[in-house]
Amino acid sequence: MKPSAFQYHAPTTIAEAVTTLATVAPEDGRIIAGGQSLVPAMALRLAQPAHLVDINGIAALDRIEARDGVLSIGACARHAAFERPAIEGPLGRLLSDVARHIAHYPIRTRGTFCGSIANADPASEWCLVAATLAATMIACSSRGERALPVSDFFQGIMTTALAADELLTEVRLPLLSADARCGFNEFSRRAGDFAIAMALVTYRVQSGVIIEPCVGVGGVEARPRRIPDAEAVLSGRAPGATLFSDAAERASAVLQPIEGEEDAIAYKRDVTRAVVRRALETAESA
Repeated sequence: MKPSAFQYHAPTTIAEAVTTLATVAPEDGRIIAGGQSLVPAMALRLAQPAHLVDINGIAALDRIEARDGVLSIGACARHAAFERPAIEGPLGRLLSDVARHIAHYPIRTRGTFCGSIANADPASEWCLVAATLAATMIACSSRGERALPVSDFFQGIMTTALAADELLTEVRLPLLSADARCGFNEFSRRAGDFAIAMALVTYRVQSGVIIEPCVGVGGVEARPRRIPDAEAVLSGRAPGATLFSDAAERASAVLQPIEGEEDAIAYKRDVTRAVVRRALETAESA
C-alpha cells in the first residue's frame, strides 16, 4: 500500500515548527524526524496524518551536549550517534552499549533518540534508559516550553503526556558519577527484534556495599519503570551472585506483565529474572 495524501512542511527553526504544529495539529498533523515508526504505519494506512512537519532541517535540534550536570539530547540526534560513546564516563559507555541493541543498522542510522521516547513503545531501549535514569523531557509549543519528569511522561502503551501541538525538543539525562557501575541486558527471539524483556541497572559501591542502586525493567509492562523493591534488596549490601539473584527474583515477582495468559505471564517473569540478574552481573564485571 501507499500512504494517503498529506501536506508537507519543512520548518528551519524551532519557532517555525511549533507555529506550524499549532495550526496543523487539529488536523492530525504529525512531527517526523527519523520516521522509523510513523512511515511504516502510514504505508499500511494505520496512520493517515493530513500534515507532516519535518524537523530534520532544524540545526538546533541536531545536537548532543553535556552541560550543568546533564546530557542534553536534541530531537534530531540519531541512534547511531551513540554507538561510540557520545561523552566520556559511565553514561557514555552505557548509552553506547544500549544503542547496539536497537533494531538493525539502517534503522539506527535514521531513527532518533527523541523519536523513540515520543513513540513510547514499551519495548524501546531508550524509553527504559529514560525511566531508569530519571530523564526530563522538554516540550515546546506556541504556548511556551515545559519540562516533564519521566514519572509524568510515560502514561501507557505508546501514550505520553505530550499534547498534540507539542514538539519534544530534547531529553535530558543526569550525568552518572565517575564511579558508577552500569549494566544492560535484553532478550529477544532474534537479534534486532523487539525485546521480550530488558533490564538496566546502575549503582555505586562504597565501603564494600552498594549505594544508590537503580533497577529498571522494560518490555514487560505497559511502560518501562524502576523497581524500588529490587533496589531495596541491593541497597547497603555487598555485591555478589546470591544478592543479584535475590534482587532479580524480587523484580520478577512485583511486575505485572501485559500478557493475560498464565503461561505467557510466567514466561515473562522468567525472562525478567534472567535479564535483571545478567544486567547486575554486567555492572559488577565492568
